Amino acid sequence: MFDFGFSELIVIGVVLLVVVGPERLPKVARTAGHLLGRVQRYVSDVKSDIQREMQLEELKKLQEQVRQQAQEVESSVRSGVASAESEAGRTVGELRSMLPAAGQPAAQAEPSAAGTSPPGAASASPPPLPQEPPPLPQELPPRASDDSQLDLGLGEAARQPAPPGDKAKA
Repeated sequence: MFDFGFSELIVIGVVLLVVVGPERLPKVARTAGHLLGRVQRYVSDVKSDIQREMQLEELKKLQEQVRQQAQEVESSVRSGVASAESEAGRTVGELRSMLPAAGQPAAQAEPSAAGTSPPGAASASPPPLPQEPPPLPQELPPRASDDSQLDLGLGEAARQPAPPGDKAKA
């Protein structure tokens, strides 16, 4: 705050000793210390208040920037969605305009080909369902009912269990 040298402090102390006197000097020094502490606390409080206000102002500016960016993103997304919807609507309109043009010859051809079938009835019949399942291959041996393992078709050697001595070697 103020810049005092050692010689300046000695001069101030001597003047105080002469003016106040030796018996009241400790009490005056104590009171001056308390007042100086209060002033320092007040100055630090004012500094912190100013600093908080500056940070609050910066945060408000930042918040406004974020809000503007969010609005820009929202407007760009809305315009993108609107353009996609208009493009989809245009495509649907083109498809609808093509379908009746392409469907007219087919609709006219169906009644003549079907003969007396009512309009709206399907002209093609579903394919016939097979009556019997296909036969099983002859290479596979029939499975035993007590066999709980998956049959890989490796032959009779694979179906036989290994001797107990082979398990210890493995």
